[in-house]
Amino acid sequence: MMAQILTTTLMAGIVVVLTILFGMLFLGIDRKVAARFQARIGPPIVQPFRDFIKLLAKQTIIPENSIKWLFSFAPVLAVASSLLLVLYLPFLDMNPVLGNYGDIIVVLYLLLVPGIAMVVGGLASSSKYATIGAQRKMVTMMSYELPLATLVIAMVWRLSSVSGEAAFSFSTFASYPILNHVGIIGIIGLVFLFIAILITICGELIKTPFDAPEADTELAEGLLVEYSGRNLGLFILSDAAKLVAFVTLIIALFFPYRLSSFIDMGMFNVIGNAIFFIIKFFIIAFVGLSFERVAFARLKIDQVARFFWVYSLGISLIGLLLIVIDTLI
Repeated sequence: MMAQILTTTLMAGIVVVLTILFGMLFLGIDRKVAARFQARIGPPIVQPFRDFIKLLAKQTIIPENSIKWLFSFAPVLAVASSLLLVLYLPFLDMNPVLGNYGDIIVVLYLLLVPGIAMVVGGLASSSKYATIGAQRKMVTMMSYELPLATLVIAMVWRLSSVSGEAAFSFSTFASYPILNHVGIIGIIGLVFLFIAILITICGELIKTPFDAPEADTELAEGLLVEYSGRNLGLFILSDAAKLVAFVTLIIALFFPYRLSSFIDMGMFNVIGNAIFFIIKFFIIAFVGLSFERVAFARLKIDQVARFFWVYSLGISLIGLLLIVIDTLI
């Protein structure tokens, strides 16, 4: 029992460290790619690491009229929940560290926590800009959660009729890749669902075109306007971990294939699977984050809500309908 606890703790520590390094590295790559799209040189890829280290060394200022303990607790909650998310997911195509204790439902609930922490921190800061940003963040979260839940239910429903196992488990998705169990109509439905979840990445991370909660030119960083020093650094860390978690979730749902399933490399299977995962990660993150945020302008908050409630939800429902039709044929 003690050996199992120590092994789980060690694996959790390794995954947390890799998540932080991987997430911060991609944030740097994302900034460089976005700059190239806009004909700029952009910052070095290691800039997020430099920013984080610099913030740790700077003074942490807490607003005089804020709810101080809540203001300081919010970034801790955000980074803790974001890192906990990855422990339930097959990061780098490894078995989830806490795979026996949670499934997709737990992950969907945990995805809400970092956003709620930002809202709580913004409201606790006593800043009118942060308050407006918190209100916008709540509207955004309520808007994209239904399309996200709809697409997950569509995929779980399809797998439940195929596997007969716990359809909400990531191991079921890995054992029965959904692309292998649908026809042409079902594949078209999955394309719609994939588009819907790709759109959600920028909403989840508060990136353009769904960055109304921060809106630099309107709200001067909105939710985070009063944060500085270590607390701001923790929110940056949370963003990096949440990016890794969300893209890993997409891979686990849509592309749970391992390279070792196609090519047996013997003792190098683990390395090959990890490299294959990284390739999938960069492609999805590039399309869903880097390309999307430079290709579209910021939407107003009413446009954000309308986009998710009408277009994103509509795309999810079309995907669900096509999967149902594919099953009945």
